[in-house]
Amino acid sequence: MPVYRLTKELVFPHPGLANKDGLLAVGGDLSVERLLLAYSNGIFPWFSEEDPILWWSPDPRCVLFPKEIKISKSMEKFLKKGLYKVTFDRAFSSVIGMCRELREGDTWLTDEMVAAYTRLYSLGFAHSVEVWFQDHLVGGLYGVSLGKCFFGESMFSTKDNASKTALIAISKALEEHGFLLIDCQVYSKHLESMGAVNIARKEFLEYVKNGLTKETMRGSWSFLEQ
Repeated sequence: MPVYRLTKELVFPHPGLANKDGLLAVGGDLSVERLLLAYSNGIFPWFSEEDPILWWSPDPRCVLFPKEIKISKSMEKFLKKGLYKVTFDRAFSSVIGMCRELREGDTWLTDEMVAAYTRLYSLGFAHSVEVWFQDHLVGGLYGVSLGKCFFGESMFSTKDNASKTALIAISKALEEHGFLLIDCQVYSKHLESMGAVNIARKEFLEYVKNGLTKETMRGSWSFLEQ
């Protein structure tokens, strides 16, 4: 399949036209408008610093249904100890900064990407989960919320079980408020161990469509304020 070159026009080809690796298009920009259009159509940017902007829509798609989060017995025991504190949207810049720092030399989080998601955060579309040990940020994740869908972007951990704690916390909060899914983008054994599954792209796009018709484009996160 051909890879489409984007122009200044705010448009994407249909996700079903992606090649077998999920690559759909190249070029364009990381404006708020283009990013929101991309996520609302099951598309996300992912590229290295030396690459042009690359847009993806893989098939199958790895997702986590919030109610199906897996918590092992050992993790349950760990959480009961109450060693960590979880907050939401308290330290977005620090979270995305740590996601970048810990992947230095092998990351898609270029200056341009960090700036783009920081703009989304300032407008209420991007959000973060922070995990604290005492006063130290030891884990977290960030992503984009549209309607009843949360599109996870990256997570990090500097202490045992910190990223797991973040994923469990957001899954429980989103389940309580009717979110349909957490987009994990690409399969990993770690995500599978937490309950993530692969679904067909066509099915994923149906979930996104249904999630965006139930609410406004901007996901309401007032219930996550702590």
